[in-house]
Formats: sequence, structure tokens, C-alpha cells
Amino acid sequence: MDLPAIHEQALAATREVVAGIDDDAWSSPTPCADYDVRTLTNHVVGGNLWVAELAPGGTIEAVGDRLDGDVLGDDATAAYDQSAKAAAAAFNTEGAMDRPVAVSYGPVPGSMYAGHRIIDVVVHGWDLAKATGQDTTLDPGLVQACSEILEPQIALLQGSGMFGTPVSVPDDADPQTKLLAALGRQA
Repeated sequence: MDLPAIHEQALAATREVVAGIDDDAWSSPTPCADYDVRTLTNHVVGGNLWVAELAPGGTIEAVGDRLDGDVLGDDATAAYDQSAKAAAAAFNTEGAMDRPVAVSYGPVPGSMYAGHRIIDVVVHGWDLAKATGQDTTLDPGLVQACSEILEPQIALLQGSGMFGTPVSVPDDADPQTKLLAALGRQA
């Protein structure tokens, strides 16, 4: 699996959602408890900025509180674009998938961190689309990639508190519904 390429696809898909957020939707609730649209968008942009710092070998201590608070400024789409470009560049750097990354739950190989970021960007893109009345249909290739990344780590990610409690769905549910349900979303 070409994780850097899939990560870029995830960033592009969620970028379309961010760009489609109406001015009056920023304070709307999202499927993420305690996150409105602006807070969740800030979380995604902040996550991208963390990739740019940590994937090349940086540490949480070196970043300190520099990425705390609002990182969106007056133009959320521009902030998203800058953060996505930096995150993509970091994961596309030679050796990035093999390099240990000092994340809060690590260190982990860059490939694992990239996989977690793909899931985060895709699922939060869906959250933002749902919260703002946009199309919630995810790219089937991204759903498949997220499912493949998630499957061997599902207990770890479900127990991390990063996603909601799994939701029961019928065995014959479509792949997107199963992915979202595994991460606590009702499609």
C-alpha cells in the first residue's frame, strides 16, 4: 500500500469538504462530542501540522505549545491547504515510512503514523461533511485503505479514545457503513 499517496488522496477529499463549509456552519455540532465544525477543522489542520513536525524526526517537546489553540486564522481553507502540503511533503520524504516517529502513543514507525493520519483525515472529513450538510459519500478506495489499515489495529484504535464507541451494523452493510460504525459513527 502506497501510504503517502493514499494520504494525499485523503487530504484532497477532506479539502473539498473544508472548502465547502458555509460561513454560518462553523459553530454547528459534529458527530465528535464536544467538537463544533471549527474545532474539528482546527483539529485536522493541527494534526497535519504535527505530521510536518514529527515525521521528519521532531519531538513533542521541541514543538511545545506552538501548535496549541487556533491554527485556522481567518481563512480555514488556506490554513488547511498549507498544512496538507506540509504533511504530504513530510510523509513523501525518503525514509519517512520507516523512520520512528515520536508521537504521544509511540514511538511508532512512520508507516503506522501515516495510516493513523489517513484514518483521522478521512473519518473527520466525513464528520465535517455530515455536520455541514455536504455529501457524506466517501471514496471507495479510501474506505478500503482505511479498513485495511484499521483491521489489524482495531482494538488499539477503539481503545485509544480517539474515536467513538463502535456501533452495531448488519453483516451485509456496505464497506463505508462498516468502517464508520467501527469508529463510532452512524452513517
